[in-house]
Amino acid sequence: MKTVIITGSGRKKGIGEALALRFAAEGYNVVVSDIGVAQGKEFAAEHIGNTAEMDEIVLACQEVAGGRAIGVVCDVRSAESCQNLIQKAVEAFGRVDVLINNAGVGYLMEPFVDFKEESWDAVLNVNLKGAFLCSQAAARQMIAQGGGGSIINIASQAAKSGFPFAAAYTASKHGLVGLTRSNAVELGKFGIRVNAVCPNHITTGLGDWQNKFFAEKLGLDYDTYLQGIKDRNPLGRTGAVDDIAKACAFLASDQASYITGEAMNVSGGEEYH
Repeated sequence: MKTVIITGSGRKKGIGEALALRFAAEGYNVVVSDIGVAQGKEFAAEHIGNTAEMDEIVLACQEVAGGRAIGVVCDVRSAESCQNLIQKAVEAFGRVDVLINNAGVGYLMEPFVDFKEESWDAVLNVNLKGAFLCSQAAARQMIAQGGGGSIINIASQAAKSGFPFAAAYTASKHGLVGLTRSNAVELGKFGIRVNAVCPNHITTGLGDWQNKFFAEKLGLDYDTYLQGIKDRNPLGRTGAVDDIAKACAFLASDQASYITGEAMNVSGGEEYH
């Protein structure tokens, strides 16, 4: 039985929760992980997955997967914490087959000329350094146990296109695609596939905050701004968390055994390069 680790999966109604429930339904052992507690103004309570929410998501996964789910607090900015995450997964389930780097900061947005260094560091340390540290720890385990594996990075439409007020976020997601490609080349000989998924807008808790932020900046009301997103999408709707979960389940599966190094758009046709 395969084991998946999902970082940033401790918030209700987020992409991480959808991933956890999807992989539980697919028969995986599931490791739910998030930072657990607020840490300063860059990681305030309203933006992080707390331990109580983690516990609820673990319980939901256990109900789907017959008890085969655990929660592990992990600060992806710390190599030691990332290594502990892998170790806890191995202790519980014997191996690690899939890592999904979903932890991300998408709420520190400021005009470029006023962008604070501490905001830049917070975004890059989670979105890019965190994926590096978790991927490194997971790859070491996958190589040691044999049998290959799959690493999936949750990037963004911002990995392909630029967005105002999002210099750090856009740079981090572009960098995440570069990390994906480099790791795919290097880890392929071990049977480890590395891919990225690039969603466009999804109205999760974070997405709701982004809607309000950009609507205010553009002088629009919330509903008008959201309708504009739908109008420029060929499929006429915003993305759903399940859209991303299904894409990741495919990339982790044997059906994608010859796919690596890709940055796959899941955007309803809005992003096509």
